[in-house]
Amino acid sequence: MSPEPLRALILSASFGNGHHQANDAVDRALRATGQDIDAHHADFLVYLSKVERAITAGTYDWWLRHAPGMYRAFYDWTDRDSEPQVVTGAFSTLGLRGLLADIERTRPEVVLSSYPSPVALADAVRQRLGVAFLNALVVTDYRVHHHWARPDADLILVPTAEAHEQMRGWRIPEERIEVTGIPIAPVYGALIGADRAALRERHGLRADRPLIMISGGGTGAFRALGRVLGELSNLGRPVQVLVMAGARGRGTEQVGSATLHRLGFSTDFPELLAASDLVVGKAGGLTVAEATTLGVPFVIHEPIPGQEEHNTLYLERHGAAHWARQIGDLRPAVLRALDVDEHGRMAAASAALGVPDAADRVASALLRRLGRA
Repeated sequence: MSPEPLRALILSASFGNGHHQANDAVDRALRATGQDIDAHHADFLVYLSKVERAITAGTYDWWLRHAPGMYRAFYDWTDRDSEPQVVTGAFSTLGLRGLLADIERTRPEVVLSSYPSPVALADAVRQRLGVAFLNALVVTDYRVHHHWARPDADLILVPTAEAHEQMRGWRIPEERIEVTGIPIAPVYGALIGADRAALRERHGLRADRPLIMISGGGTGAFRALGRVLGELSNLGRPVQVLVMAGARGRGTEQVGSATLHRLGFSTDFPELLAASDLVVGKAGGLTVAEATTLGVPFVIHEPIPGQEEHNTLYLERHGAAHWARQIGDLRPAVLRALDVDEHGRMAAASAALGVPDAADRVASALLRRLGRA
């Protein structure tokens, strides 16, 4: 008899696109093992009422666009053992009815989350229903905030050895933690060592000028985009700049010494990233994982307070990024990163951090825990 399909409920949250991308990569890696996979994907935010969604996602978006200092204060306020019950208690109740219905419908063998809140919610559901499943969490930042340290998770998959030790610091048992890297799509691994000149020719870009990709986040809520483009157009040397999420309009224009290619969302993103010399802007966890796999260094300006600042410190500490803390620091940081010797050093440091097979490692860890390896 053939074994029963592996039933998986895979949960993300639409705070940017990174959580969805990580889950999609794990789904593909599970299927690539040859296992019969019956996977259902859900967005945690869909489980919330309109009011709850407005309070959670709406407040988060407003903070990032208009008051990032308030988000930093919230990040720091909740990053402690004595986090207020008004926050921790909500994790086990917000969206309960929706997840309860999905678990009853799908009868999962594993519930995999790429965002911390659904882990507590899934644990509350299995206690209420008296059912058993592996409650697993993929961490998509390079530093472990208290919210990631879920005592109700059976398995926590972390990006680095540093994150492993931070989990231990939050008293998560050793046997529940595995270091896998942040899961990314297999196309990035396939592009390692690709001919950048050929990629640029394919996409109508010049091979004889530095190519800079703007990292503005999946939602396009990068407050500093205009200022960053202004600095890049005044470098004093010709460059090409790719503007993806957050691009206003489409097309190519010359602004100062920069040729701006406003592309918006593009399925060619992996090849364009592989063709780039430098990423400038934010430091989302998935973007960091993708760029380091391809050995592309960073100059970071105005990362999201809290998690992206810690992602930036991680890159900076390992020599793969310069952090331009003030807008006046951006131009010299970019020019320094484009210097041949410095760029070579930073690119090597970036590549040393990459984990192209992280999704495969996550899939293997899940199958081992389920006794399906």
